Amino acid sequence: MAALNKRDFLKGGSALALGALASPALVGRAAAAEPIKLGSVLDVSGIFDGYGKPMDMALRLAVEEINAGGGLLDRPVEVTAYDTQSDIALYTQYAQQLARRDRVDVVHGGILSASREAIRPILRRAEIPYFYNVLYEGGVCDRNVVVTGVTPAQQVAVLVPAAIERWGKRIYILAADYNYGQITARWMRKFAEEAGGEVVETDFFPLDVSDFGSTIAKIQTATPDIVLSALVGGAHLSFYRQWAASGMKDRIPMASTTLGVGNEHRILGPEADGILVAYNYAPEIDSPANRAFLEAWGAAYGDTGLVNELAVSNYQGVTLWAEAVRRAGTVERMPLIEAIESGMAIEGPGGTVVIDPKTHHAILDVHLMEFRDGGAVILETFEQRPPIDTQAVCDLEANPDDDTQYEIEI
Repeated sequence: MAALNKRDFLKGGSALALGALASPALVGRAAAAEPIKLGSVLDVSGIFDGYGKPMDMALRLAVEEINAGGGLLDRPVEVTAYDTQSDIALYTQYAQQLARRDRVDVVHGGILSASREAIRPILRRAEIPYFYNVLYEGGVCDRNVVVTGVTPAQQVAVLVPAAIERWGKRIYILAADYNYGQITARWMRKFAEEAGGEVVETDFFPLDVSDFGSTIAKIQTATPDIVLSALVGGAHLSFYRQWAASGMKDRIPMASTTLGVGNEHRILGPEADGILVAYNYAPEIDSPANRAFLEAWGAAYGDTGLVNELAVSNYQGVTLWAEAVRRAGTVERMPLIEAIESGMAIEGPGGTVVIDPKTHHAILDVHLMEFRDGGAVILETFEQRPPIDTQAVCDLEANPDDDTQYEIEI
C-alpha cells in the first residue's frame, strides 16, 4: 500500500458529534448495556498517517452511526484504538493488548501487508475476528479474516487493458520493492500480455528512494507507450513531481494502482492530471449511499477533503461487521463467521459489497477513472467483480482450517 509523508498530509476536521441521530430512549437503553468492544490498530501517526488518519476517522464515523441508531443488539459499540506510529513492532504489541488485556470482540486494522501479517496470527489464535479493509496483492486464506479491499484481479485486470487500448502496447513498470509492489508488478505483466502488450522494463525501488532522475532518463531511452506505477510511500511521491518537472508528463501517459488512495492527487494538483486509476471508490460516485455518506462525513468533520479509497473501505468493513452481528444475533466468533459466509451484502459508498463465502473477500464494483483538476472523472464502472485471484487458491468451504497467505502463481 501507498502512503503520504506527514508534512504532505491534508489536515482533518474536528471530532465526531456523538449520537446526533438517535432518540434518547434508544441511546439510553444501549448505553445501559455492556458495550461491544471494537479494536482498531492503524498508523495514525508516522510516515503512513496519510492513510491511517482518514481510516480512523471513517471507522469512528461508522461506529457513531451504529450507536446513534441504538447500537447493536441493544448494546453500544465501544472503540479501543491504538496508533502504531507506522512501526510494525507496535502492531504486534497492540494486537496482543487488544486480545489479552482489552478482550475486544473484533479488530479492524492494518495497512501494509506486513502489518496485516504481524497481527493476523495473533488474532486467529485468540479467536477474535479480524477485518482487513485495504487494497492488497491477494492470497490471504483464513476463515478468521474478512478482506474488503480490491485485489489485482478486480483492479489491475481493469486498469491495464484500458491503458493499452488508450495509449499503446509498450509498457514500463515502476513498483515498490516489497511484497505488494513485487506481486502487483507480476500481475501488471500478466494482464498486459493478455491484452497484447509488452513490458519493456520493470524497476523496483526501496521505500526510502526519492531521487528518480536516472530512472526518468532510462524511461526516456526506452520510449514506452505507457508507464505503470505501483510506487508506494511519501518518498515515492517525489517521482510524480520529478516526472512532471522533466516535461515527460505530457509525452508518456501513466496509470497507477496506488496513486490517489491517500488523496495524493489532491496534493500533486495538476501534476496528477491525466493519470488513469481503477478503484472501488471516488467521492464523485453519484449514488444515494455515497451522497448520504459524504453528508454524514461533512457533518462530523466539516470537510470531505480527506475522504478516499481506504477510508471508505474501512467504513464499509465496519458496516459489514455490524450487519453480520445483526444477522448472527451475537458477537460470538463462529455464529458471526457463519453469518459472514451466508452471502451477506451491504450498499456502501462504493456500491454493493458482497462477501464471497469461499474466500471471505469482497465482491466489489470497480470504477475506471482519470484524475482531473484535483478530482476524479469516472470513465466506466465494472460492476460486482469477484476476487478470482484469491478464489484460485482459497476455498474455505472445502478447507475451513486453512491459514495461509498464498503467493498466487502468475
